[in-house]
Amino acid sequence: LLGTILMFWFFVSAARGYKKNRGHAPKGMQSLLEPLILFVRDEVAKPSIGAHYGRFMPFLLTVFFFIWIGNMLGLIPFLGGINFSGNIAVTLVLAIFTFVITSASANKGYWMHIVAPPGVPLWLLPIMIPIEILGVFSKPFVLMLRLFANITAGHIILLAFTSLIFVFSDGGNAVGTGLGVSIGTTLFSVFMTFLELLVAFLQAYVFTLLSALYFGMATEEAHH
Repeated sequence: LLGTILMFWFFVSAARGYKKNRGHAPKGMQSLLEPLILFVRDEVAKPSIGAHYGRFMPFLLTVFFFIWIGNMLGLIPFLGGINFSGNIAVTLVLAIFTFVITSASANKGYWMHIVAPPGVPLWLLPIMIPIEILGVFSKPFVLMLRLFANITAGHIILLAFTSLIFVFSDGGNAVGTGLGVSIGTTLFSVFMTFLELLVAFLQAYVFTLLSALYFGMATEEAHH
């Protein structure tokens, strides 16, 4: 809910900025979001989907900012370590959305490539068709696991290295050792946190890009 509220605030503020500054340079929230929106449109949607990219832009922008905001919230300690992008239930729902949109927007050529792959001998079809059908379901499954595993891994690493402080202090009997380990752990944790800032954006980009690629494959016109 917090992530959704932040998204509404970002986009409503940007929309108001476009109305007030029509024909002028962007300001405030508009100037912050515009480069990211153009990035998703020009570097993700257009190359991956093609001419029909426009109808998929609302979903791609939503899923990109939803994942990115969720990843960033997971790096704020005093919020209790909110990490809904590292919750497999959340990534499952996002992957299902991608699967449903891909299946609903797929053209005849997409389904024909599954049930009758071109250039495949007839005797090989009983093998290829189950593989193609499995691929339809494995794509969203991989989407779900990729996001869940990558976001969770960074938090597990931070937790593991923080736990070393308590392991080496041995309940207070080796305070000096625990203090020494804590210095190295703190420095490493700071480094990992900065790295997670990059991962937060990268994983949102990867999920959005793969979704766009699936949409592109589903709507691609058959070549003759």
